[in-house]
Amino acid sequence: MAFCSKCGAQLPDNSAVCPSCGAQQDNNANQQQAYVNQQPNYANVNGADFTGQMDPNDIQQNKVMAVLAYFGILFLIPLLAAPNSRFARFHANQGLILFLAEVILGFIAIIPFVGWILCGLGEIAAFVFMILGIVHAANGEAKELPLIGKISIIK
Repeated sequence: MAFCSKCGAQLPDNSAVCPSCGAQQDNNANQQQAYVNQQPNYANVNGADFTGQMDPNDIQQNKVMAVLAYFGILFLIPLLAAPNSRFARFHANQGLILFLAEVILGFIAIIPFVGWILCGLGEIAAFVFMILGIVHAANGEAKELPLIGKISIIK
């Protein structure tokens, strides 16, 4: 697959001219690769991915435990049922942080009007984070949740 050295558009194989911008092409693989290398890497925008540091067998055996970690107080189940699983402990930590955030939101809800609004928005964000965590765990990925994923209580 070749790309235009000027605009980055995908080129037909062995094209001498870019169909998008009309720029002459050198057909030099080094120039095309240089453009690809200039593209920003968006892989870890939401948080670090530790999947490569985990044992694939551990991941396969403990996906269900990791998913359970995102359902409130059920973050305790992976800690009790799979205490030696790095994958389950990672997701239990993420679930614990999410649970604590929801508890704090509950206290904020005591404040009339402003607290209710903040709590409502926070609960929507917590629900989205819960879904993200469940999807990551079910896919066998150890990715941090946005905003709160860097906090580590369970080692």
